[in-house]
Amino acid sequence: MKLSLPGMGRFSEPALLILESLSDGEKHGYGMMEDIKRRQGIDLGPGTLYGAISRLEDAGLIASLPMEERRRPYRLTSSGRAALAEQLRSLQRFAAVGLERLAPA
Repeated sequence: MKLSLPGMGRFSEPALLILESLSDGEKHGYGMMEDIKRRQGIDLGPGTLYGAISRLEDAGLIASLPMEERRRPYRLTSSGRAALAEQLRSLQRFAAVGLERLAPA
C-alpha cells in the first residue's frame, strides 16, 4: 500500500496536511498553519511548512497566487486535488483494515 505522496519522501505528512488545508479554498502560509492547528491539532513550524509548500509547488500540486498585502496565497491544483483524494482513499482503506483487525473476535 502506497502511503506517501510522490516525490515528497519523509515529508509526506506535512504535504498531506497542506493539501487538506487548501481543499476548501486558497490560503497563505500563516492561514494554513492556523487551519492545520485548529482542524488537526498539529503545529507546523514555518520551516516545515514552507519547505513542503516549495516541494508541492515544484510537483504541480499547488500553485501560488499574486501577493496580497505582503502575503502569498496558494491554491490546490487539479493534480493536487487528485493526489489528495488518492491519499485519503488509501488512508481510509488502511484505517478500515486496522479497525477490523482490532475488533473483538
